[in-house]
Amino acid sequence: MGLSIEEIRNIAVLCRIELTESEVDELSKQLSDILEQFRVLEEMDTSDVEAFSHATDVESMLRDDGVVPCLDKEDVLLNAPRRESDYFRVNVVLEE
Repeated sequence: MGLSIEEIRNIAVLCRIELTESEVDELSKQLSDILEQFRVLEEMDTSDVEAFSHATDVESMLRDDGVVPCLDKEDVLLNAPRRESDYFRVNVVLEE
């Protein structure tokens, strides 16, 4: 089962990218192929495979906390799709 053209267009909107019709068709085929590979993996029996978090022993991947200069507010807000004064404007997520 592949992704529909409408699903590809919705993904493009969520990613904020503009696609031509030929790109939509090509991505539909490519993403459907990727999803099919995951379906193949779902069929594998992994009941006797021990769970682990890393393939190799890792002591600590985190760096020590430290004080660093802040990003410039104006530079950050240049990337805002919508801006209100000194804030990002976002859609309502939870209603009161």
